[in-house]
Amino acid sequence: MATTLYDLTIPVFVRGLTALSGLLDKGAAYAAEQGIDPATLTGAQLIADMKPLTAQVQFACDTAKGTVTRLGELEPVAMPDDEQTFAQLQARIAKTIALLEAVPRETIDGREDATVVLKIPGGEIPFTGRSHVQTFSLPNFYFHLTITYALLRQAGVPVGKMDFLGGV
Repeated sequence: MATTLYDLTIPVFVRGLTALSGLLDKGAAYAAEQGIDPATLTGAQLIADMKPLTAQVQFACDTAKGTVTRLGELEPVAMPDDEQTFAQLQARIAKTIALLEAVPRETIDGREDATVVLKIPGGEIPFTGRSHVQTFSLPNFYFHLTITYALLRQAGVPVGKMDFLGGV
């Protein structure tokens, strides 16, 4: 059986978001153990012109939900980008996972060659369903997951490759 577009999106995003949740759990525990203000971690940046950890989590969630709503021609689900705490970020991840898990397989499968348009501030980028997932969505999703991992690791949080991968 061939791998379907659904298989390349929903389970991959859910697994990645679950791993992201685990990374945040470790970050919150580390802050508590070390007596660090959790805002120091949630506000951490790799460099001044990059967004903080909170935004990295928001962008990962937005990539996952935006991908499936564009692919499935579903109504976009707005989430305000106001999370500041580990608990608020966890709630956003849980809400995103619930949204993903509610998408029926038949909404995504068969859309490999459909036109998918990504609207950005500077215009629009046309894709096929397949190219949107393979060349934009998955790389973008993993970029933000990786930056979150790097920010926590840089701060001393004891996370490793298996935490990033979400266990095997």
